[in-house]
Amino acid sequence: MSDLIEVVIDSVRVSLMSPQRIVVLREKDVDRYLPIWVGPYEAEAITVALQEVEMVRPLTHDLLNNVFTSFNARIERIEISALRDDIFYGNIVAEVDGKIIRIDSRPSDAIALAIRAHVPILVGRAVMDAAGITPEPDIQEEEPSPADEGSTPPPNAEGDERLSIFEDFLKKLDDEDHPDKEN
Repeated sequence: MSDLIEVVIDSVRVSLMSPQRIVVLREKDVDRYLPIWVGPYEAEAITVALQEVEMVRPLTHDLLNNVFTSFNARIERIEISALRDDIFYGNIVAEVDGKIIRIDSRPSDAIALAIRAHVPILVGRAVMDAAGITPEPDIQEEEPSPADEGSTPPPNAEGDERLSIFEDFLKKLDDEDHPDKEN
């Protein structure tokens, strides 16, 4: 298992551009993230489990967890094992009668099950290296030195040129607001 990295669910996010959702996994004890696009129903199943919302009847992932329990199978972990052609592949790893079995699963379903079974979520190192994101450190603005106090920054020709459109627009508005003002 040394080629697997443990992650936790950082958040479930909504894309404003599509009906898809994003589950953001964070590497445990490290500031590296793995975003995985999931469908709205899978995102809802994950969110319901994270919030520990009690449903009157079992949802699909609750049912699957109950089936494992009924057959004396114990879910050990889930693994996000591969990334091919922008598609993530996962496994539910369970122990049945002393034997380890791997069940092919979409990562979103495996994650929803992992929350309910209270088992770790692991990501293959190659997957994390290929698709993981490490945020850039915040660039701290430097405090102006006493010598810089009162001095104006050098003009930015490109920025000034782009902003001139707004100056013209504002001047025109100003002229319209004061009809007694001559042009």
